[in-house]
Order: sequence, then C-alpha cells, then structure tokens
Amino acid sequence: MDTSGEQNEIKKKRYGILGGTFDPIHNGHLFIAQTAMEELQLDKIMFIPNRVSPHKTTEKVTEAYQRLIMAEIAVIDHDKFCVSSMEINRKGPSYTIDTIQELVKENPNTDFYFITGTDVFMELDTWKNHELLLKLIKFVVVTRSGFSYIDLDQKIKYLKEKYDGDIVKIKIPSLEISSTDIRNRVEMGRFIKYLVPDGVKNYIIKHKLYSD
Repeated sequence: MDTSGEQNEIKKKRYGILGGTFDPIHNGHLFIAQTAMEELQLDKIMFIPNRVSPHKTTEKVTEAYQRLIMAEIAVIDHDKFCVSSMEINRKGPSYTIDTIQELVKENPNTDFYFITGTDVFMELDTWKNHELLLKLIKFVVVTRSGFSYIDLDQKIKYLKEKYDGDIVKIKIPSLEISSTDIRNRVEMGRFIKYLVPDGVKNYIIKHKLYSD
C-alpha cells in the first residue's frame, strides 16, 4: 500500500501578523490579536513594528528600538505572541510586501494571516505590490460590532473577484483605545493605566516618552 503521499503531507502552521508603528503598543492591539487567534485558530501572532511607515514619512515617531522594546514587554507573558525586529532592522520604508516575501521564504509550511483594521484595508490598493500580497497571504479585516460596512463589503468583493484574494472579516467589541490618545494623555499628565500593559506604562514613565 502506497502511503507516501500521506507521510509527506505536513500540516501547515497558521501565523497571524499584526504590523504597525506601535507608538506605543496598547491593550487594543493585544485584544485584537487574541480575538483573531481564537476566531481563526492561529498557532502564533507575530507583532512586527515598522521602521518607517510609507504612509507616515513626515510624522514624528518614537525611536524604533524603544517601540520594539515596548512591544516585547507587552507580549512577554503570552507564549503564543512574539515580536519580530525584521522591519526595524531593514533600512528605508517598511513595505509589507518585503516583509511577507521574506517570511514566506523562511517559513514554507506556514499560512500567514495579515490582521488589519477597516480604514487601513480600504487603502490596500495603494500598497506596494498589493496584487502579489493578495496571492501570498490571507487578509483578516477587523470590524466593530453594530456598524454597517457596505463600502468594506464592496471592497472585499472587488479584491476577491479581481485578484482571487482570500479575505475574511472578524468582529470585535468596540475598544476606544488609540496610540494617539495615549501619547496625548501622557503629554497632559493623565493616566494611561488600563490602556497599556503595566510594563509598557512603566517604560514610558521611566524613559519620559511622549512628555516634554
């Protein structure tokens, strides 16, 4: 009996990717990651802070190594969350296609799920080599319960039909947490406890980030 096909078949791993500036990383990011992991039965979530966002080249951003450290502090107690420095180590703007091609090459038996918010996903066709991205990975669009997403549904339908993209939506409870708000709170001397992990809060205070 020939069972070579079954023996050679290797079950693919399922990794989620959460990219961004993470200035700073906060509990909303962690909640999205946990929700996606449970909904899609992912094996791991990779947080990948960028060096320079192609869409934020004129904005003032905290030093890359500090954003990386805060991300590492945030996930230290979660054995299925990890942080990659690959974009920070790469010079120039952090293009998602470069990151994905590197990950796919290094992890041939892994399916990657790129987790993103609705606003960012709506701009997907402005990304570098977005056609190739849609062939290499699966996109996970995070939506909020109770909202109407007619434009999003039309966008997903368009990308699926044009590029045969693999795109899914997951709903999460609305959490009004943003990195911008956290930076503003620190600048005004307001509390950020419960918005970021305690270790991240302590790092921000110790290194006097976001305050004059």
